[in-house]
Amino acid sequence: MPLMNLVELLGHYGSDIVHAQSAWTSTSRDLTEDKLGRIDKLLNMLASEGHHTPFEKSALHFLVNVDQATHIHLLKHRIGVSINGESARYKELKEDKMMIPSEWSNTWKNKLTDYTNEGNKLYHEALEYFTPILGRKRAKESARFFKTMNSQISMDVMFNWRSFYHFQQLRNSKSSQKEVRLLAEEMLHLVKNIDGNPFEKTIEAFKL
Repeated sequence: MPLMNLVELLGHYGSDIVHAQSAWTSTSRDLTEDKLGRIDKLLNMLASEGHHTPFEKSALHFLVNVDQATHIHLLKHRIGVSINGESARYKELKEDKMMIPSEWSNTWKNKLTDYTNEGNKLYHEALEYFTPILGRKRAKESARFFKTMNSQISMDVMFNWRSFYHFQQLRNSKSSQKEVRLLAEEMLHLVKNIDGNPFEKTIEAFKL
C-alpha cells in the first residue's frame, strides 16, 4: 500500500522563557514580572537583528518516514541538525515502504507502484543470491541499488530552534520540492500545536 511521507513530534525542550533567559545570561537570568512582560520584545529584537545564539538552547525531536529524495534534502545544507536514519547497509529493508505522488493520475501511480515493486523484488532476490558469495554485509550494501528514489526510510531528526528556523527558510518555500515542503509545513504545524504553546512568541518573532 503506497504511503505518504509522515512526521511525528517525539518530544521537545525549551520555550520562549528559555530563549529569553539565555539572552539575559550576560546580565541577570533572574525572572521578574517586568522581564516576563518584555519577553516578546526581546525575542523580536534578537530575531530581527540576527542575534540567534539564544535560540540554540531548545530542542525539537521528530521521527519521519520519507522517500529517498526527501532524505537527501534533509541532509543537504543543514546547520546544527542531528540526523540518524534507517540503514539498508546494516539491515534488510523488509517493509518495502514507498511514496507515490498524490497529484499523479491513477495510470502513472500504477506504473510507479509496479516499477517500485519490481525493484523491491530484485532487491530481496539479489540480497539472498549474493549473501553466500559476497557475505551478508556486502550483499546488503550492493542489493540496495535496486531500491528506487521513492522508497521510504525512517529518520530520527533533532533541531534546535536556530536550525529549525534555517530549515523552515530553506524547505518551507515555494521553490522547494513538494515532498520536503509538505514535511516542513507539517513539522511547523506540530510545533505550533504543542500543548501550552511554549514557542508562541518565538514563532511570532521569526514570522513563521
